[in-house]
Amino acid sequence: MDLAQALLEGNRRALAQALTLVETGGPQARMLLAALFAHTGRAHIVGVTGAPGAGKSTLVAALAAHWRRTGRTVGIIAVDPTSPFTRGAILGDRIRMQALSGDSGVFIRSMASRGRLGGIARATGDAVAVLDAAGFDMVLVETVGAGQGEVEIAATAHTTIVIETPGAGDDIQAIKAGILEIADLLVVNKADRDGAEQTVRQLRAMLSLADLPADGWTPPVLTAVATRGEGIEAIAAATERHLAYLRESGRFAGREQERARRELRLILQETALARVHARVSSSDWDALIAQIVARTLDPYAAADQLLDRAWSNAGG
Repeated sequence: MDLAQALLEGNRRALAQALTLVETGGPQARMLLAALFAHTGRAHIVGVTGAPGAGKSTLVAALAAHWRRTGRTVGIIAVDPTSPFTRGAILGDRIRMQALSGDSGVFIRSMASRGRLGGIARATGDAVAVLDAAGFDMVLVETVGAGQGEVEIAATAHTTIVIETPGAGDDIQAIKAGILEIADLLVVNKADRDGAEQTVRQLRAMLSLADLPADGWTPPVLTAVATRGEGIEAIAAATERHLAYLRESGRFAGREQERARRELRLILQETALARVHARVSSSDWDALIAQIVARTLDPYAAADQLLDRAWSNAGG
């Protein structure tokens, strides 16, 4: 039995192997994803982002436990930062979710960002597709938690939850974060702390100033104490209402189109770069880099030369 068929039949070892394969990349990963593609498009993809220490992992675990109680299966991808020095990653989010590890209806995968900006890894979208094809009802993606750069998740998820905490800064700081613009739901976690009500008021005030369509979705501002499970049911209900809104308003198709456009663009960029690397010698690369360093050639002209040589070496 091939890997794709085993995964589609619910083999968890095959699922783990498939995720490792797509994270590694290469021709075999492409073949696997092609075989699975027709079986995707059924899961509700939920992104969870926010600053480090906001309680993302705890909230994700609590949401997963809630959806399991309602009979839904849950796949989780937790993206951890990669050290720029050692290139390693702790992958510690899985440790925080150990309470879910014995549940056959939950699958947790930690993934290193490998230096990728935007809060998610290059292979995150492919991993989401694998979990989707494997039949999980909900796929939760927890981002790195780097702050203002965490915006790629909005192009990957159907519903994006942004977590804030009391005492994270004044309303001007929150406006500067930019990340609020991608929120479909705003959650003030650790709401048992002083300042929680003020944070809620600030977020609602910012939403009142935002240019939201009159007949569109207004992100609700919810509170939670994820460590105690407080507020989780309301967050899950709002997440489901948001998906229903997307479908009823016709905006679900638009989000899917944008997601496909972004994915195609990223794949095209990486494929083109890989083909240039394969068709242009390392000595030619080094020569162009030396000219850039010497300021005798600008990087744009160098890129044009590389593309011309790659296409010429391809015979067309």
